[in-house]
Amino acid sequence: MILVPDLKTIESTSQSAAETRLARLLRQVPGPADAVAFHSVKLRSHRYKQQAEADFVILWKGVVLVIEVKGGGVTKDGGSWYSRDRAGEWHPLPTGPMEQARSAMYALADILQEENAGWFAREAIVVTPDIESPPHSVEWKASHWLAKADMTVERLRRLLDDLAENAPEPPPRQRAASTSTLRSWLFGEFSRLPVIDAMRGTVLEEQERATREQARVVAGAAMNERMMVLGGAGTGKSLALAQLARQEAANGADVLVTFGSPALGGYFDTLLSGHAVVVAPFAGLDAGRDFDVVLIDEAQDLMNAGSMDRLETLVRGGRSAGRWRMFLDPNNQAHVDGRFDPDVYAIVMSECAVFQLDRNVRNTKGVVDVVKNYLGADIGDPGIVHGDQVQWYTVPEARRRDAVADIARSLASEGVARSEVWVIPAGDACVVAGAADTLAVKTPQEAKGLEADHVIVCSLPKERTTAAMAALYVAITRPRVGLHMVVTPEERKFMQSLAKHRLVGE
Repeated sequence: MILVPDLKTIESTSQSAAETRLARLLRQVPGPADAVAFHSVKLRSHRYKQQAEADFVILWKGVVLVIEVKGGGVTKDGGSWYSRDRAGEWHPLPTGPMEQARSAMYALADILQEENAGWFAREAIVVTPDIESPPHSVEWKASHWLAKADMTVERLRRLLDDLAENAPEPPPRQRAASTSTLRSWLFGEFSRLPVIDAMRGTVLEEQERATREQARVVAGAAMNERMMVLGGAGTGKSLALAQLARQEAANGADVLVTFGSPALGGYFDTLLSGHAVVVAPFAGLDAGRDFDVVLIDEAQDLMNAGSMDRLETLVRGGRSAGRWRMFLDPNNQAHVDGRFDPDVYAIVMSECAVFQLDRNVRNTKGVVDVVKNYLGADIGDPGIVHGDQVQWYTVPEARRRDAVADIARSLASEGVARSEVWVIPAGDACVVAGAADTLAVKTPQEAKGLEADHVIVCSLPKERTTAAMAALYVAITRPRVGLHMVVTPEERKFMQSLAKHRLVGE
């Protein structure tokens, strides 16, 4: 069974030995490909509290099971519930374990009702792995309270099957939620993707809820051997890819994450630190090595006959029968690096399930609008509606380098670290030659797939060629916080001509 988060994360973060023990068992339970267990689920609404937590929410054969885990001793005396800690001390519980499980289950049902997901079968379960037998009561079925004897893989599998087999049917005239709908919704509500600081090469402690589209990608992975995920710059392709890599590795697969640009190596090393995943540039892969699962980022760089032939030998089963996931930007990034063959692209797309990421989780609305209005590229609906406006600086060509330096100094005076500012010449990199000692200067090829807080774009293209527009697209879509456009009067006119071209069409 798939665990979310993966077992390694649960083992390192859970403060409950009982929950960790159950997670290890659930991880080994064989079952349907769409079975998944979510750990430490925070419910945003609750009948008694503003927020509550279910220890596990399991989707098994279309039934949602809400699990309350109580380690140590648990007993009821005189109408009150008590738990015993490791020191042997007894402590009163505010409510009984089954009442906790049921109230969390009702809260989950309320949320799904608000989402108009449809009716679904659900059960509340208590797991007390340290007591010999559960307390007897007419308030619950014996099958809904598991104790020490139930803590084996085979016993858990049989219990889960029995619960699914005996689940209630939908009431008359009520629409039932499909398993795929439940699975996608649960992944979206309870998956957390890390916030990345690519500049410092660290994963921040904060975690953000996956977008609905990212959740569909992660939820659909178990059901599709081959996947192509399309998304513009900033739609979270790399984060979703890393989540799938961790998931596959946690299931015991031999996993490769690869890409065309070597600059992405450090990015994925950070995301996948501590996980059994091979991270390597495509060009540097060992000729004799193959993998159970291959995940390719920035796959537009490798969308050509030679690279796809190489994939045949990289993934066990070959490209037509193996297990692979490709993440690519169908916009202008396809013409920045590598070789993109539209005929090969069409063939590969016909061989797999296709998912689309439509929510931009990196760029502010201002950046999204600039990309759309000037370049005509769709990088998704902006998730960051409020943010810094795009700053335009029109300067004579002789003043361009000084203007870039002035912007960097101004950002520094506002508390922005020097390492958080990139300068990306979209055309001729020589315009900032000599500034490398004080500024982080990157070409579009070096910056592709990465991001920074503030980006200063200068040296715009002089002609509207495919390669020039691709380089400009990459440069403009790198910032998380602020985009600063330094243009000469001629370059400003060029940008205006792009906007006009967009309005009147070809």
